[in-house]
Formats: sequence, structure tokens, C-alpha cells
Amino acid sequence: MALRFFNTYSRELEDFQPRDPTGRKIGIYTCGPTVYSRAHIGNFRAYIFEDLLQRHLELRGYKVHRVMNITDVDDKTIHGSREANIPLSKFTAPFKQAFFEDIETLRIKRADEFPAATEQRHIDKMIAMIATLISRGLAYQAEDKSVYFRINKFPGYGKLAHFDLTQLQSTGRVKHDEYDKEHIGDFALWKAWDEEDGNVGWESPWGRGRPGWHIECSAMATALLDQPIDIHCGGVDNIFPHHEAEIAQSEGVTGKQFVRYWLHCAHLLVDGQKMSKSLGNFYTLPDFLEKGYTGRDIRYALMRVHYRAPLNFTWDGMEEARQALARIDEWLVRLRETAAKKIDKEKIDMQPGSQFEDAFDDDLNISAALGFLFETIRETNRAMDRHELDAASAKAWLNWWERVNSVLMIEGEPVALPSEIAKLAEARAQARLAKDFRKSDELRDELGARGWEARDTKDGQKVTRRVGSG
Repeated sequence: MALRFFNTYSRELEDFQPRDPTGRKIGIYTCGPTVYSRAHIGNFRAYIFEDLLQRHLELRGYKVHRVMNITDVDDKTIHGSREANIPLSKFTAPFKQAFFEDIETLRIKRADEFPAATEQRHIDKMIAMIATLISRGLAYQAEDKSVYFRINKFPGYGKLAHFDLTQLQSTGRVKHDEYDKEHIGDFALWKAWDEEDGNVGWESPWGRGRPGWHIECSAMATALLDQPIDIHCGGVDNIFPHHEAEIAQSEGVTGKQFVRYWLHCAHLLVDGQKMSKSLGNFYTLPDFLEKGYTGRDIRYALMRVHYRAPLNFTWDGMEEARQALARIDEWLVRLRETAAKKIDKEKIDMQPGSQFEDAFDDDLNISAALGFLFETIRETNRAMDRHELDAASAKAWLNWWERVNSVLMIEGEPVALPSEIAKLAEARAQARLAKDFRKSDELRDELGARGWEARDTKDGQKVTRRVGSG
């Protein structure tokens, strides 16, 4: 199956054709965190979707160059540094560090580059881009000394979000502020310094000031990736005005298409409501770790719904994620044990197919991919219960799992039952197959006396250490 993605710009599923004529190199730009606070699980839902995208592309043989920006200067970071009465860089540093710790916990692959908006090379690029936009009549300096993009002069403005300028003005989707602008939708490229900015500011041809949020991403993306960029990702809340502004600025400067494919992740809800501190449903990774959940528990819970569908987070869902991962762990233990055995009974042909990869080719259809994974677990467990899965087939499925896990990244630490417990569990499985239920119950009780729980499931039996048994 050909790779295809839903392009927000066209609102259609499109076959993926990289810019590179060899078809092997892909540039991806992803909107990273604004480091005024610790990133929350809504942010990480998007970052995990982007991680799945990169890992699947790499599984399919592409070489990915991914850039994720760090927004370390904007209204929120400046306000935070003033409230804390510390320099901007000192205020943002712990939030940057926390972000990198969190992506490590969630097994998110690091981008090739994490440019920060305050790096002088990027400030210089922003100033140069703004100067070009002014020279072309696409930007102007207003009476308040700030520089704005003139959206009426860019014909494509609004095509990503699918609205026109009259709709923008009549619906009030952009709030009028205190600046003297030509059009209600004109956005700031360079904000003139005022006393609220304190020590934050850079010299420019238009006076001391700081960049607007939108120009930061345009400068970093075009500096580090060739145009057109193959894929640009972010949350749906970034479509307008941020990504719309990125297109206008970047194409206004270069005259080239900015991005070929726009992929956007839907919102995360908590118990059906928007996440907010006022509702008491605002969660960061430490909130989960304190409750005993692991990074892979959180990763699975945030990845299991298709990226374009809203994800409703619940604590029951976290328990379901933990149970799903336990089922995978137990399956892998059985496969590895089977791979090491010689099975003499008549075998059945159970070889891996391409359904998992095909599902991901179809706009990262995680639901279909996980459905196939658990159907595989069910069928192979039944074959192992009947001693019909030979070592060669078990090894084939383990090799298949390595490919699957290179995308999902959810395997736990290797686990195995102690040898004496494994022998009891195997004997009980044999008793169940022989319908010797008395013997089966005796062995179940023996396992229980040793601190292990044997539970019958539709796929066989599940043997786990009892909580609190040491």
C-alpha cells in the first residue's frame, strides 16, 4: 500500500510524494513547547503522534531530518520571568530541562535539531525576513513602532484554515488589540519594546523590540530545512493563526511553496472536558509517575486513538493501557519460551503478514494496527495452548514484533517466570487441555501458595505475581 496522509491544506487523503527526487529523504518541522511552564499531556499527545510518524517513515526506509523548535521568548515567558524576578534565560531553563526529561520518559525520539527562538542566528534571520517582507510591500511599521504583516497583500491567506478575509473580519476570530493596524487580521512580525518587556529585546532597523511568535517558526524552519518542507505537524489549535501566518511569511519571502503536507493532531479532553487548571484536570507527567504509572503506560494511553480523532483521557483508560501492555508482555514471554522449544506435534502455518505496516501507511491508522496486533496475540496464544506453534514460527513473530515495536516503542523490560513457577504453569495448562479440572485447580492453588495468581482467560491462562507477595 502507498503511504498516504490527510493534508489539512487540501482536506483530502493524498499519496505521499517526498520533495527529494530520490524519494528517500524527508524534512519534518514540528511545533515544540513554549517553555513558560511544564508541558502537559495534551502537548504530549501531539508529540507522540509526531514520534509515531517519524518512526513509521523510518521503518519504511526513509531518512528523516526533523526539526522541533523551542519557543523561549513570547508574552508568557516574559511575564513569567518578570513575576519570578529573574532573567528570561534563567526562567526558561528548568522548563527546557523538564521537557527533555519528559520526552525521554515517553520514549519520544529526539529531533535532529531543537532550535531556540532566542539564538542570535535565528533572531538575525527573523530580522532579515521582516526586512524582505517590508521591501515587497507585505509588511509595514505602524505608529506604535511595531511591524505587521499586511494580510490583504497575500492572496493565499486563509487557505489552510479554509476561510476568507471577510469571514475573518465578520466573525471576530482575531481580536482587535491596542495596536494601530491597517486590518484587524494583520499580525505582528516585530513587537516594539515597552517597559513590560524589561531587559528582553534586540536591536533592529525598526528600533529595539522582539520577534512575534509566528516569524520565529518561519525563520527556524526555512533556515534548517529545504523548501518546500515535506511535512509540517502540530495541534489543530495551531492551524489558525500560527500556521496560516507561517505560510504567508515564508512564501512571502522565498516565493516558494512552504510546506507540501500539513498534518494536525486533534485535541485531548479529560473526562469529556477541556483540560484546565481551574477544573482541576490539568496533568503533567509527574502527576502520573506519582501514581505509579510508567512512561510506556502514558505513551500507550496517548497513542491508541487515531491522531485526527479527539482523545478523551480518563483514569480508567490508564488502567486499560496498563492491562493491554501486560497482555503484550505475557505474550512475548510465551513466544520466547516457544522459540526455544522443539514442538513435535503437527504444526499450523502462522506467519506474519504486512497488515500492521499497511494500517500505518493509511494515514497512521493506529486503531487498525493495534486491532491486528491483539488479534495476532489471541491467535498465537491459542496455538501455543495447543502446542501447535513451532519454534520457527515463534521466532518469525518475534522478528515481526521488533519491527512493530520500533514504531510503537511500548515493550517493557524482559520478564520471565521463575523456572519452578513456569513448570507449574505449564503443568496446569496441560491439565486444562486434558480437561482434568481437579488437577488444574490443585496446580492453581499451588501457584497461589507460592505468591502467584493463575487466571483463566479466553487466550489461555495468565500467571502473574500477586500484589504484595514480595
